[in-house]
Amino acid sequence: MSQKPLGLICAIPNEIQHFGSSFEKRDEKLIAGFSFLLGKLDGVETVLVEAGMGKVNAAIVTTLLLEQFNCRTVLFSGVAGGVDPKLGVGDVIIGAKLIQHDYGMIVSDKLTTYQPGHLPIHMPTEKLGYDADAELIDKIFGELKDFELPIISAEAAGGKARKPAITSGTILTGDQFIGCTVARDRLGNELGGLAVEMEGAAIAQVAEHYQVPFVIVRSLSDLAGEESTMDFVKFLEETAGGAALVLRRIIRLL
Repeated sequence: MSQKPLGLICAIPNEIQHFGSSFEKRDEKLIAGFSFLLGKLDGVETVLVEAGMGKVNAAIVTTLLLEQFNCRTVLFSGVAGGVDPKLGVGDVIIGAKLIQHDYGMIVSDKLTTYQPGHLPIHMPTEKLGYDADAELIDKIFGELKDFELPIISAEAAGGKARKPAITSGTILTGDQFIGCTVARDRLGNELGGLAVEMEGAAIAQVAEHYQVPFVIVRSLSDLAGEESTMDFVKFLEETAGGAALVLRRIIRLL
């Protein structure tokens, strides 16, 4: 490859399938049980991989993308649960900060979140989370200024069809599927998250160690409450495409 490729991760088949024919596969390499597809996404050299769910899988494939394929930027496209009540199903969030909400210390049945890699007994660092490149985020939103996503159906949108919003903010990562309004509200109030998922902050942690940029794009498949399991399954196909469309729009900037 004359230019370093992009590394694009999805967690599940429902997310990766939205790149479809826009990805021109040239080769495939199987490493550590993961299938890495080499080719071009909308004309841009890209290595595409389905990681499976969870932080460990995400960290493994991110490391392999950087070590084996020398990717210049690591991307993620997929779905998440909404945390901010102002957001709705189908809205897309580009992560400005990624926080691992499940790393820390539990005292009196309460978890205090710490920065991963540090002993969580005293506050070893004031830093919490991994910040995306602010200039890159600004550049991305300049490109998205006039971009509109397809209308979300009335069923998915809770009764009235609507145009999804695209925003940026904090995305929370942990190895649990959040199907509890109390837990969702706690995460929002304590950590300021807009959405919660299971891979992004692990990707960001690895990318920071390798000093390469990362871009995490998530569309909301549910609102992380008691109905989230049913909503996730019902609206996954419709909502996962939003993140893929946004990523395809910005890919040439990356």
